[in-house]
Amino acid sequence: MSTVYQEPINRSLSELYASYGYSPFKMSKFEEYELYAQNKNFLISDHVITFTDTTGRLMALKPDVTLAIVKNTKDEPSFKKKLYYTESVYRVSQKSGTFREIEQAGVEVIGDIDAYCLGEVLTMAEKSLAAVSPDSVLAVSQLDLLMLAVDALGIPKSREGEVLDCIGEKNQHGIGVILAEEGLPEENTHFLKALLTHYGKPSYVLSRIAPYCKSEGAQSILAEFTKILSLVREDRVVVDFSTLGDLRYYNGIVFRGYVNGIAENLLSGGEYNRLMQKMNKKSHAVGFAVYLDLLDDFGKTLAPYDCDVLILYKEESSDLLAVMEKAESLRREGLTVSVETRPSESKRYRTVYTV
Repeated sequence: MSTVYQEPINRSLSELYASYGYSPFKMSKFEEYELYAQNKNFLISDHVITFTDTTGRLMALKPDVTLAIVKNTKDEPSFKKKLYYTESVYRVSQKSGTFREIEQAGVEVIGDIDAYCLGEVLTMAEKSLAAVSPDSVLAVSQLDLLMLAVDALGIPKSREGEVLDCIGEKNQHGIGVILAEEGLPEENTHFLKALLTHYGKPSYVLSRIAPYCKSEGAQSILAEFTKILSLVREDRVVVDFSTLGDLRYYNGIVFRGYVNGIAENLLSGGEYNRLMQKMNKKSHAVGFAVYLDLLDDFGKTLAPYDCDVLILYKEESSDLLAVMEKAESLRREGLTVSVETRPSESKRYRTVYTV
């Protein structure tokens, strides 16, 4: 359920995505449960509300938008579908721990994905955060480059999960312990340590890690990564190789967005070609979601007033035309104006006029 603060942000995001030529995508509130059961690890929460419909099929209230879009979008690799949505999903809230109807906005591109497309999606993600607060940052990583560094460790595949856990926790000591237990030389960690040690603005990080990208594959990925990041604002983006995504679904570029004042990431996204393959799709894909439920408490501190101006009038004695003209003149100044005979106890007003 939208709050007073969520609604204008939602509108702003829709206008932003439409301005880039993206088309709105609407979908049903429910899908067959099998879609989510087969991809539980892709979901934020594996708790799904289910019911049996009149045909006996087990259905689910939609806990995720991306899976539904992939399922219901025709697979045409030579054609690029640029979509945006503002939808309700039904899942356990990260904040309350209970099932909630949660407003979510986002973007999905399905088809031929090139460097320009990835740069455009990152730009829209950065602007989505700025629509909430200028005090925000988009953290970007490159999983293919990261996995080359993990492969260079020489550890058994069975221990890669432990290494990825250490990467997500920025625990370089833990990676060293794993290598020691496997009897591998510390020099195997140099490439990975370079990625994890350097954090910050793209131009800084990319120049520092370049000497460690010695293989042809690493140099090619770094060159493409550099091209993509050159398309986004340097002051709103950081490179952070501890930013991960589930490798069963994600590849290439992944990212998360943070706003000062919100403890969790407000935005997450990335390339999910592996999910497409898992769902027998030939197209490539990239997208992101903005979790609007996290704005509930943030909006109370950022926007302490529900309305800029309250105009109180008396129906019997006030000049109603003058009241309307006053309200319209204030709205032309960009203010929100409510005209009432008495104030609402549930709303907060910055200024009150009595006429």
